Amino acid sequence: MTLAARVGARLPPALVARTASAVYPRFEPELRRLADFCPPGGTAVDIGGWYGPWTRRLARRVEQVVTIEPVPHLARLLHATTGDNVRVVQAAATDHTDGATLWLPPGGRGDQGVSSLVRRDDLHGTRIDVASVRLDTLELTDVRLVKIDVDGSEEAVLRGARETVAACRPSLFVELEVRIQPTAPVVELLAEWGYTGWVLPDRDWVPLRDFDLARHQRLTGHVAEHGLLRRALRPRPRYVNSVLFLPAGLRPGGLANSPPQLRRP
Repeated sequence: MTLAARVGARLPPALVARTASAVYPRFEPELRRLADFCPPGGTAVDIGGWYGPWTRRLARRVEQVVTIEPVPHLARLLHATTGDNVRVVQAAATDHTDGATLWLPPGGRGDQGVSSLVRRDDLHGTRIDVASVRLDTLELTDVRLVKIDVDGSEEAVLRGARETVAACRPSLFVELEVRIQPTAPVVELLAEWGYTGWVLPDRDWVPLRDFDLARHQRLTGHVAEHGLLRRALRPRPRYVNSVLFLPAGLRPGGLANSPPQLRRP
């Protein structure tokens, strides 16, 4: 367990949430660049809300945020500490609705942000049964952005959101890590749906096709093992583990003037 996790366990949860929201953009700078890929208004979906750094930023930009978080105490915290335009769904987002097994570190409660429906033998030792939900069953409209941070079950989340993606053509911000799951299935699925990928390794967005994500993550993977506090204080070197997918023909920063054409997957 990292120092931040040990200290965080002794602090009031609301304080941890505020601290996480304040420091998170230092090592995930895409959060400071919401204007590049999340048009104002409408609905944004935060899948894997954790302590809410994305939820809180999005709530200041869009009309409604729907946050899906399976860890019970985190879902309760988000419900209690976010605004009236945030709807919290206590469930795991996936492609079915008959419940799921959520894996946590041994003795953990989900605070470290590595809970997953995909068990990793080197990391997970505690399991809890949780409700599951397909994003499509929420029947959301005017969805501008879907952010997905689920540590391995990204493809299942997307398949459960197929109708929403087809109808709304939102930006998709997806965490992809080769150390957890191969990234090709997600990239190929979204290519079939008419999406192209972008990454932000430095100040400028780069097409995913021009960036060797697997090689980058192999070279910087040690950074991912650092705790929240250390990564906030030393944000370089950067570990890029999220890909922005936009409807083909769009680029970050161009959404406001180039509305996508609806194209059903």
